[in-house]
Amino acid sequence: MIEFTSVVKDYKGVRALDEVSFTVEPGSVTGFLGPNGAGKTTALRILLGLSRPTSGTATIFGRPYRELEAPGWQVGALLDANAQHPGRTGREILTLGAMTLGLPRSRVDEVLELVGLTEREARRTFRGYSLGMRQRLGIAHALLARPRVLVFDEPANGLDPQGIHWLRGLLRELADAGCAVLLSSHLLAEVERIADRIVVIGRGRVLAQGTLDELGRGRDLERVFLELTAEADRRAA
Repeated sequence: MIEFTSVVKDYKGVRALDEVSFTVEPGSVTGFLGPNGAGKTTALRILLGLSRPTSGTATIFGRPYRELEAPGWQVGALLDANAQHPGRTGREILTLGAMTLGLPRSRVDEVLELVGLTEREARRTFRGYSLGMRQRLGIAHALLARPRVLVFDEPANGLDPQGIHWLRGLLRELADAGCAVLLSSHLLAEVERIADRIVVIGRGRVLAQGTLDELGRGRDLERVFLELTAEADRRAA
């Protein structure tokens, strides 16, 4: 389980996160929804131990990421699909990840097939990958150890419509298998079609959270999203 409790993050006098609190339960997909610059990536970086909160806590299974035993086995994450060595092949990147985690090399073949990268694509260097291919490779890397918690920041960026459809199905399968999935996005339609719960963030504050039925669906949810983000902008002005 993921839990944010009153997380505050200040950067040189600017409050990037303001009392952020929400949970992600096992067996569910939680959509973390907000416009660019809302604070989503900052919250995820704190969750994954890449940044420290000014106050509050962000925990996984009740502990900060830095205190987890073998965190690579428990948490899979994709924050930046471009963060790989450009001269390595996709297969090399995954093989190094598998070796680091103590996994058999056969797992590399399994995740390549799972994300739909062919052997020919796997042998290409990373610099020659499209953004969609990089997203698929990053998702494959996150799934290597079959973790129970998954954290994805804008994973649909660069995917074509078929790829987005595939991603929705994959996230649903992972959640149905018991994973806690946190999906960050600025695209309402993407989140609405897959999430069990939605957390709306704007200007560093949680503006609303709940199930689709609680927040409203379709045009109702779009109206709520637009009104809440507009209200956050007015407060910050």
